[in-house]
Amino acid sequence: MDFTFSPRVEDLRNRLCDFMAEHVYPNERRLFEQVGAGGDRWQPLPLMEELKAKARAAGLWNLFLPESERGAGLTNVEYAPLAEIMGRSFWAPEIFNCSAPDTGNMEVLERYGTEEQKKRWLEPLLAGEIRSGFSMTEPDVASSDATNIRTEIRREGDEYVINGRKWWTSGAGDPRCRILIVMGKSDPHNPDRHRQQSMILVPMDTPGVRVIRPLPVFGFDDAPHGHMEIAFENVRVPASNMLLGEGRGFEIAQGRLGPGRIHHCMRVIGAAERALERMCRRLERREAFGGPVSQQSVWSERIAESRILLDQARLLTLNAAWKMDTVGNKEARMEIAMIKVAAPAAACKVIDWALQAFGAGGFADEVMANAYAYARTVRMVDGPDEVHRNQMARLELRRYRNSDPARTGGEAEVFIR
Repeated sequence: MDFTFSPRVEDLRNRLCDFMAEHVYPNERRLFEQVGAGGDRWQPLPLMEELKAKARAAGLWNLFLPESERGAGLTNVEYAPLAEIMGRSFWAPEIFNCSAPDTGNMEVLERYGTEEQKKRWLEPLLAGEIRSGFSMTEPDVASSDATNIRTEIRREGDEYVINGRKWWTSGAGDPRCRILIVMGKSDPHNPDRHRQQSMILVPMDTPGVRVIRPLPVFGFDDAPHGHMEIAFENVRVPASNMLLGEGRGFEIAQGRLGPGRIHHCMRVIGAAERALERMCRRLERREAFGGPVSQQSVWSERIAESRILLDQARLLTLNAAWKMDTVGNKEARMEIAMIKVAAPAAACKVIDWALQAFGAGGFADEVMANAYAYARTVRMVDGPDEVHRNQMARLELRRYRNSDPARTGGEAEVFIR
């Protein structure tokens, strides 16, 4: 495998870095200040819209969406370093129209949507005219096992009727959120537990869709994006809103979550890289006990360990992206699970050390605090660490069940001389 950047990716990286330096980093504080400045925290930020227009004019728009003429046409390996750069700022992914959950939802529509669904929802999402939400997790069940979900999707004539309650529906706080992708049970008695679920398109303005409340993450409400708890009360949508077909919900979820996990992992590595850079600069400038803090052995250890952790995580993520590109998401599920555990854990540790290096001031730094909150939540979103570890263990054990231990010296018995 070769992770050398192609000339096109190198060009995009340079242009993206230049744009971040000129337009994103200098405006981060202003963006935070604009949230709620007009009295309503759930309104789009004027500065964000200005920056989006600049990004689009610069040709730095919709860089994701592999195997599609609608996006940049980059592979997962090619997009990964760009996602890392965008991950260095809390605001950057949206500026380039590359933020969750819109990216995942657009990939779902591109891969599984009908031409009518693409025209109505995908095209305005790609144009940045609307936003979207993804409703899968539920408050009343252990949603880490998605077969537990209870939201009902029932066919009645030419319509589906939806009843249930979801939470952590990211993106639904934005007033521009026009469409939700909802996962629910359409065939609860199917003997195959993975064929009971479907995904369906639900416009936000459909009668019966009720936003209950925004859910904070470590005290951040992430306005105007938000993570909402939503009730679906006798919501009726046309049968044509079904994605791919009844019973295909798990299939869609796997197609959606694989690339999404790559994006999350690379973004969180970017956030941690920035934290490490800021930590090193801070330690070089500060003096304590007669010399630069960076020369104290505890900080030398942490700097070195941070570099090891982040390079490990990046290489694992690029390897997973390469496998997805070459053999597909299903065959890359072990590698995807590995990065989903390794990358946020590494980022959490590095950002935590950076906070420690900044002392009490670190806790007042919105960039660092948001980065830490994001890194910690990535250990839960798109499946918690425990689920991915269990999957890895099952896949690892499966490798040896039908293999010949004599070929590898892998006998189970204890060797006693």
